Amino acid sequence: MKKHLYLFLLFISSAGFAQTSDIAFINPSSVSTPKGYSQAVTIDLGKSTMLILSGQVALDKDGQLVGKDDITAQIQQVFTNIKNIVEAAGGSMKDVVKLNYYMTDVSQVQVLRNIRDKFVNTNHPPASTLVQVNKLFRDDILVEIEATAVIPKK
Repeated sequence: MKKHLYLFLLFISSAGFAQTSDIAFINPSSVSTPKGYSQAVTIDLGKSTMLILSGQVALDKDGQLVGKDDITAQIQQVFTNIKNIVEAAGGSMKDVVKLNYYMTDVSQVQVLRNIRDKFVNTNHPPASTLVQVNKLFRDDILVEIEATAVIPKK
């Protein structure tokens, strides 16, 4: 049994799985400083870097809500936060490959799409998922968006 465990550990260590040095946790100053988590994680993939963002809400860099009861203002702020984090990691919005949307009212999806289209490549839009939720972590938060980007190295 010990021999099998040793071989498995040897396989994992040599199989190209991300090591700690290949992963960086980032909190750009252009977005609010989170408590208890990181805004994003970068993973070195060799010729590119994967960027996984925590769910973004309509908090400005000082942690203040933008757009109380205003879905348009909140979505605009969320995409601004996403853009700021992606750019801080050396990428651009064209590098975003996946968006996950959590909205308290999916009847507002066209508002979401109109604002999203100002930020993403509409000829090759990111993969996406939309989920309606009855509540987010605060009653005044109407939308949360997660993003994943793959940033080519220069």
